[in-house]
Amino acid sequence: MDIIIGLFIIAIGAFCQSSCYVPINKIKDWSWESYWIVQGVFAWVLCPLLGAMLAVPEGHSLCELFTSCSTFNIWMTVLFGVLWGIGGLTFGLSMRYLGVALGQSIALGTCAGLGTIMGPVLLNIFFPELNALESLTFAVILGVVVTLIGIAIIGVAGSMKAASLSEEEKKAAVKDFNFPKGLAIALLAGFMSGCFNVGLEFGKGINFGDLTPDMYKTLPATLLVTLGGFVTNAIYCFYQNGKNGTWGDYRNGRVWGNNLLFCALAGALWYSQFFGLSLGKGFLTESPTLLTLSFCILMALNVVFSNVWGIILKEWKGCSQKTIMVLITGIVVLIISSFLPQLI
Repeated sequence: MDIIIGLFIIAIGAFCQSSCYVPINKIKDWSWESYWIVQGVFAWVLCPLLGAMLAVPEGHSLCELFTSCSTFNIWMTVLFGVLWGIGGLTFGLSMRYLGVALGQSIALGTCAGLGTIMGPVLLNIFFPELNALESLTFAVILGVVVTLIGIAIIGVAGSMKAASLSEEEKKAAVKDFNFPKGLAIALLAGFMSGCFNVGLEFGKGINFGDLTPDMYKTLPATLLVTLGGFVTNAIYCFYQNGKNGTWGDYRNGRVWGNNLLFCALAGALWYSQFFGLSLGKGFLTESPTLLTLSFCILMALNVVFSNVWGIILKEWKGCSQKTIMVLITGIVVLIISSFLPQLI
């Protein structure tokens, strides 16, 4: 029963993340770089900080935690957060050229597979005594492979969509639709985004041990990773503000109330995926396989829900019935990948 609860909590987080781009559409008269960094303050700083504080027992503090843990592990966690931040930037571009459904599918699929594999591999390089590679069991590898198969099927649906629609229909669904360019950017975004889970692997010991409930143990590491990503995004967004002359966005008091509200909502929804991941893992402790695969499962469910939103937003409008059936098949395979390893 605990496993079902854990997976359900992760699914709720995935649904929230896949919904985070809906409030962004309500933002008015701000350039991309302006609203992106403002929502990032909530998504990558404030919400993770509040989450990390849940992992701190009474009488202790986050400062105490970070000063008492391995400096190497802390900086590696932040470093992979910086690299993940690059993935976050290109992630947005992938959706610009492919749409919410296809862009998230390819980027998150790549992120799911590489993020799951890279963590134990790199951890084994730096700390061979931990035998981190032992976590990559047959069931884990099978789960990753099935996830990638599901992503590939959805990619085929995207290719069929690109081939079947006229240029006018493509632009109607996604204004800047460009499958080859979007595919390359999405793959890069997925590779760099996988660094998030690597950061969590390096930071999984950054907690108060038995004093911290299992469901909160990864939240301090999540904060360090997102802080690293915030630095990357802030540098790029402020550069774009200067390049495009959009510093005035922040002085536009007429839209501040509206935009701050929807940026906060978008940021909270985005962070919900990793808050849900931490809570869900607290219920998966009896299944080492699902613990290792939890990040992959989260990304797979993100893809499922992002395609649901893609259908709602009519990004697949005008596609043939065959294309839609291929898309649905890919979604079903991804759902199966979340439960299959537990049956092995």
